[in-house]
Amino acid sequence: MGNIVAIVGRPNVGKSTFFNRLVGFKKAIIDDFSGITRDRHYGQSEWNGKHFTVIDTGGYIDEDEDVFNASVREQIKIAVDECDVILFLVDVATGLTEFDKDFANIIRRENKPVLVVANKADNLQREHATSEFYSLGFDKIFPISSQSGYGSGDLLDELVTHFDEEGTEDPYEGVPRIAIIGRPNVGKSSFVNALLGKERSIVTDVAGTTRDSINTRYQMYGKDFLLVDTAGIRRKSKIKDDIEFYSILRSLKALENANVCVLLIDATRGMESQDINILRQAQQNKKGMVILVNKWDLIEKDTMSTKRFEDTIKEKLAPNTHIPILFISALTKQRIFKAVDKVMEVYENMTKKVSTSKLNDVLLPEIDRHPPPALKGKHIKIKYVTQLPTNSITFAFFCNLPQYIKEPYMRYLENKVREHFGFQGVPINIVFRKK
Repeated sequence: MGNIVAIVGRPNVGKSTFFNRLVGFKKAIIDDFSGITRDRHYGQSEWNGKHFTVIDTGGYIDEDEDVFNASVREQIKIAVDECDVILFLVDVATGLTEFDKDFANIIRRENKPVLVVANKADNLQREHATSEFYSLGFDKIFPISSQSGYGSGDLLDELVTHFDEEGTEDPYEGVPRIAIIGRPNVGKSSFVNALLGKERSIVTDVAGTTRDSINTRYQMYGKDFLLVDTAGIRRKSKIKDDIEFYSILRSLKALENANVCVLLIDATRGMESQDINILRQAQQNKKGMVILVNKWDLIEKDTMSTKRFEDTIKEKLAPNTHIPILFISALTKQRIFKAVDKVMEVYENMTKKVSTSKLNDVLLPEIDRHPPPALKGKHIKIKYVTQLPTNSITFAFFCNLPQYIKEPYMRYLENKVREHFGFQGVPINIVFRKK
């Protein structure tokens, strides 16, 4: 399973700085999910070969007198529910506060490992002062400075001991994992039930009926894969933010463990920013992707409805227009088996190999017809291309001046690869090497 770490604590203890420090180890911040539940941040980090997702819960609390109102407790509960380890940040400069004690009471009830991170321990005097935080009742206090990075190594060494070892035995080893993701109430559970022909998930009109991600083996019509239904909000909440935040967390967790992500969107609502953010996350995690527009039976149609709807989605997805889009109805079972065929096709595309000779026969003439633009009077010559034996689909173009090739030409080559060899629904990496 994907490892998820939540950074929690009262305002102004340095959670966001610490978040940036953590994801900085990987030197790659995953897109901030801007605009979603007040700018929640997700990033990926790695330490000692263990990879994990970090959630910065920085935006939870407004600085007002009623800091620990019901909705704040609810938000903290959600983050804590989803994560594997809690990093509880406190501020040595300010010292122990009543807010810290309140936070400690909330997270102590959870059956999760909690590491107390005493931030702003910038000197010896402050480091000694961290001992007062032992009164919060947790076993270990880690003095750090998120600004300078001091103490981060010891903390991370401890953190990764709480993750499952790599290569834990998996009963579904080798079986394709298909994650059904999307906003609450778009029909994820209904889609799974329609495929399986039984009520595997409880379906109601209340957004978020499904309590947990549900794994179901699908073995019909010569196909075999694991369906992960991520329609997961634990309780019916009055706060829209909680529902959105929780569904994103569910999707993130399932997405990390899936081969192909099937994004369901509601035909009556269209594609919204949260959908695009989830797809970007799938793209960056190098997952296969399929978009299913559900509830198509509810749309008044004329001859151009589908085309217009598809064009609108592609406009929002640009430049990732390689993701297949199908129009379905989980209720009437319209096109749901066609959707399964498409998902399996995308899965096959993820392991597709094209021979070097075929690549060069097809792509070198395309490059001759439209060579890379010269830069600073230097002409770039691409000599040959090959597919690299990597986990994600990667093509290496060998040339004399790889550093001069710019993004638009990289996009041109990717389009030519797709035009001739397919790879629908799969992210493609294009790299340039010195010949």
